[in-house]
Amino acid sequence: MQGSKARLRIGFDAKQSVLPQRQLELICPLPSGADVPQRLGASPWNLRPESLRQVSLNRRAWGEAWLLLLESDETTALAEFADLVCGGTEPAQLAVCWLELVGPQLWFRFKQGEIQPRSSADLKPLRRDRRLKQLTEQREQQWQQLLRARQPVQTEALPPEQQRRLEALKQLAAGALELEQLDPALRQSLTALHLGHDRGDLRHLLVDLGQWDRHHLVSMGGTTWSLGFSAELEEEAARLLTLHEQELPGDAERLDLTGQRCVTIDDDDTRDIDDGLALERRADGGLRLWIHVADPGRLVEPESPLDLEARRRGSSLYLASGNLPMFPLELTTGPFSLRAGVRSAAWSTWVDLDADGDIADYGIVRSWVKPTFRLSYSDADDLIDLAPPEEPDLADVDQLLNRRRQWRVGQGALLMDLPEGRIRSRDGEPVLEVSEPSPSRAMVAEAMILAGAIAARFGVEHNLALPFRSQLPAELPPKAELDALPDGAVRFAAIKRCLSRGLMGTQPAAHFSLGLPAYAQATSPIRRYGDLVVQRQIQAQLSGSTPLSEDGLQELLNGFDGAVREGIGISREDQRHWQQVWFEVHKSGQWRADFLRWLRPQDRLGLVRIDDLAMDLAAECPQNAQPGEALLLRVQQVDSLRDQLKLVASAS
Repeated sequence: MQGSKARLRIGFDAKQSVLPQRQLELICPLPSGADVPQRLGASPWNLRPESLRQVSLNRRAWGEAWLLLLESDETTALAEFADLVCGGTEPAQLAVCWLELVGPQLWFRFKQGEIQPRSSADLKPLRRDRRLKQLTEQREQQWQQLLRARQPVQTEALPPEQQRRLEALKQLAAGALELEQLDPALRQSLTALHLGHDRGDLRHLLVDLGQWDRHHLVSMGGTTWSLGFSAELEEEAARLLTLHEQELPGDAERLDLTGQRCVTIDDDDTRDIDDGLALERRADGGLRLWIHVADPGRLVEPESPLDLEARRRGSSLYLASGNLPMFPLELTTGPFSLRAGVRSAAWSTWVDLDADGDIADYGIVRSWVKPTFRLSYSDADDLIDLAPPEEPDLADVDQLLNRRRQWRVGQGALLMDLPEGRIRSRDGEPVLEVSEPSPSRAMVAEAMILAGAIAARFGVEHNLALPFRSQLPAELPPKAELDALPDGAVRFAAIKRCLSRGLMGTQPAAHFSLGLPAYAQATSPIRRYGDLVVQRQIQAQLSGSTPLSEDGLQELLNGFDGAVREGIGISREDQRHWQQVWFEVHKSGQWRADFLRWLRPQDRLGLVRIDDLAMDLAAECPQNAQPGEALLLRVQQVDSLRDQLKLVASAS
């Protein structure tokens, strides 16, 4: 004894312990004068596991004891109870009875050495509670087994509780719920399996269970893109398809340009074609460039259901598996598109360039066009390069726009074209696609910039509020410093780090990297809501109606700018994910890379260019790496479900 505590040897292994005396209960006293044994197996107890197993507690005897004591309405001591149930008071018999009484049995109360039978009325709720507890434990075991098995499950075949739990796990994996918000029982089951604190582990589990798409985009959940177009919006699209065939207000005033030789140039898989080019050879020998842009506003009225939906989206969403359009697909690939051989409503911008490439004159009109050809970039490159006598227009357009490009360079524009690699999803498999700079791509891009410059000039000249795009001036590295860097990606990286992000506002301002005094995107109204707004503002000005004021336009911009930024974030997450999937497939590979610049030198994190992939990627780099240094890149760690990709570059 140690005051109020006792030093004991507990259990068959005689583990030493100290317990308060109030927690001790005497079952079998030692005979008078006997020495204190060191183990239960010693005399006089002789208690061993096998000796306890030999003492059987007969269920019938247990029930008879309950009836007998219930009728007598008396309490009894442990020794008497053991004699009644087991037929003796040997230490093993006393121990077995004591263990049973303090266990989960319901029949008897056992307190301070006295045993009292419970009444039938008391037993009924206890039995019910125990049954409920057993069912709960059974369900919990089934749940744990389901998770441990990590095999695909049919959700509809599961009990409702397990369905709810799986849904909660998906929300937890998606970041829509925190661990602390889960039901305590579910949280406890996750803790038992060492899950919940790492969403990556949880996503791997859900993939194994068939409850999580391996390529699920967390940021897309709950957005308008994830919901698709409602039945009501699809009905509205069908109505507009029928309306398209009818004569609409303003159609008669459109300039008929269907006789022009207009071409559209896009990637082979592009289905929503929103711009085309044409060349007018004037009687005075001059060349006038026409830039035709789709006119979805002919069918989509402001504040109409489809207009409001397009505003909620802000733009089409570009994913590795395909594009999610701003308008229903039957419209974007149908009457909105400038399809070859089909008369289409358009906004047409014409421009005369002077000898230096500046804008000498221009005009903007609503029109009818009928594109003559649909060309791929490869087809267009051939026509530009070969300039066949029967098709000279494209080569002349290329020369015009080259002149325009050089004019912009003279104004400070930065040209930084490089091959661009992008991972696409083809039947769930990652495929690398590289877009190489080409004459036709440069020509089309220049035409689109020119149309945006003209729209901005129109806004400036008419004091018209537009969603102007601008970029603050940047202080670039000295020419000698840039010239010392390898031309291409390394030099461009040194320039890009000095540039500020683009801005959007209702007042015109210079765009530094484009070399323009004012600029407004205006050539993709099928894909960008802001471009549709530009068309509507110009239409209001030309028709004599009232355009939106600066305040009104700013309010409108505020309404969809968040959606645009959200879409950009989703697209970036999607491309980052598919890059990780691609590297999972090629994780044993190595690639030559060029060091571009430091991102976090304290962590040895730098930006490298992999020419074979046409990508700039972050990687752990040698401590003293310099711009342009050749490195060898390998994958150290990649897990697309955890959003993890660690690349390590070493000296080549």
